[in-house]
Amino acid sequence: DVQLVESGGGSVQTGGSLTLSCAAGRYTYERNCMGWFRQRPGKDREGVAVLWIGGAQTTYADSVKGRFTISKDNAKNTLYLQMNSLKPEDSAMYYCAADRVLGWVLNPREYNYWGQGTQVTVS
Repeated sequence: DVQLVESGGGSVQTGGSLTLSCAAGRYTYERNCMGWFRQRPGKDREGVAVLWIGGAQTTYADSVKGRFTISKDNAKNTLYLQMNSLKPEDSAMYYCAADRVLGWVLNPREYNYWGQGTQVTVS
């Protein structure tokens, strides 16, 4: 199984920055996508940013384009999400996910492997 462990969440003021990390232990390259998703209270889980493994292609939700950057350190097998210009509406539990995706990469239903989540609060 793919093991994913997120870290880096916390509380920040509006306009601030945070970097989330996702350590992918026992990751297999059969999974072609890794990404970040978030879930706000009372809302469905939504895709934020996804990286295609083995390539440089990225996909972002419109709400975070130009503010968030997804990247991966292959040597450390760690996925990152650099979040800048944070807004209160970015407050959510953020999850890392991975799988072999055949459909829309920002659709949470395409992913079977999830981390436990890390909380981001912007005030």
